[in-house]
Amino acid sequence: MQLLPQEFHEYIMGLTPFLKMLIRFSICILVNWIIVDQLYYRKSKRRDFYFTFMLVSVAIFFLVFFMVFILEDMKGKASGVGLGIGLFGIFSIMRYRTDTMPVREMTYLFIIISLAVVNALASTMRLEELVATNLIVIVAIVICEWRLKTEAVKLIQYDKIELITPDKRDQLVSDLEKRTGLDITKVEVGAIDMLRDMTVLRVHYRSTDKGSNSVDKMTKIPKDELK
Repeated sequence: MQLLPQEFHEYIMGLTPFLKMLIRFSICILVNWIIVDQLYYRKSKRRDFYFTFMLVSVAIFFLVFFMVFILEDMKGKASGVGLGIGLFGIFSIMRYRTDTMPVREMTYLFIIISLAVVNALASTMRLEELVATNLIVIVAIVICEWRLKTEAVKLIQYDKIELITPDKRDQLVSDLEKRTGLDITKVEVGAIDMLRDMTVLRVHYRSTDKGSNSVDKMTKIPKDELK
């Protein structure tokens, strides 16, 4: 695919490796900023993940680029094995966190890391091909965000355990909506404490898209909070 004039390609190929790297880096950061700021942050309002996604993309890009630069003099399997081990280590950082990361945030982190790796390795791709690849990812995210509505989740310690039986599920939902003001779509019953007449509920509700906080998608309540 050649959409740009041949003279432009020759000019790009004539640049120093550092300048060509800066062009790919600019494309990478611009695309990741669009994904994080315009697609992810507008719905989640999570500043902590915004910070993580953007800086991880910068770090991964330079890490992969200079790793390939160092290995470029190696030939045969040694270079491929070294690059493979490096990429395995890069993707393993998705487990560096201490808190549980929601699935949506995990998906965005994987996309951000993948795009940083792709842009860092795409030294032989034409500029329009690289841009098209990034645009395909953006379009896929836009379609998924538009088509699939993400439900928010809250864990609630609930005191009326007489309402958790299947035949009283409508009463349970009605009581929860009255006390929380949430538009509840699904309720799951978890641990039950008969001694204290308390149970843990996982409540799924329609988000107002005004943002969520750090506990909206907790998958469990810490033991020290169950006292």
